[in-house]
Amino acid sequence: MELSNSEEQLMQILWRKEKAIMKDLLEAYPEPRPALTTIATLLKRMQDKNFVGYTQIGRSREYFPKVSKKSYFSRQMNGFIKNFFNDSTSQFASFFTKETDLSEKELIELRKLIDERIKNK
Repeated sequence: MELSNSEEQLMQILWRKEKAIMKDLLEAYPEPRPALTTIATLLKRMQDKNFVGYTQIGRSREYFPKVSKKSYFSRQMNGFIKNFFNDSTSQFASFFTKETDLSEKELIELRKLIDERIKNK
């Protein structure tokens, strides 16, 4: 399941804070802030999608992410590669290295990362 842009923005706040009550979430938004009811609606949808959980503390709920940022990003990247590069990581790597205008230093660092990954397989 995917998050909408609004849900993803809220999820970014939760990942950064790790745990937060509604007031903290609202204050983390830049101006103009969304309405409290908007955040409540987003949180409910994200709970239904199993991205967010909460702990009841008195009359307040402390929300927390149930999916790690790394896990979500990994799923998004895999879907991106599948949808835009015919499920070919080599096509993605080719596009990435040509179109992102990487410096020679960055390309060398990328090669080191790939060589290290191959060595550890």
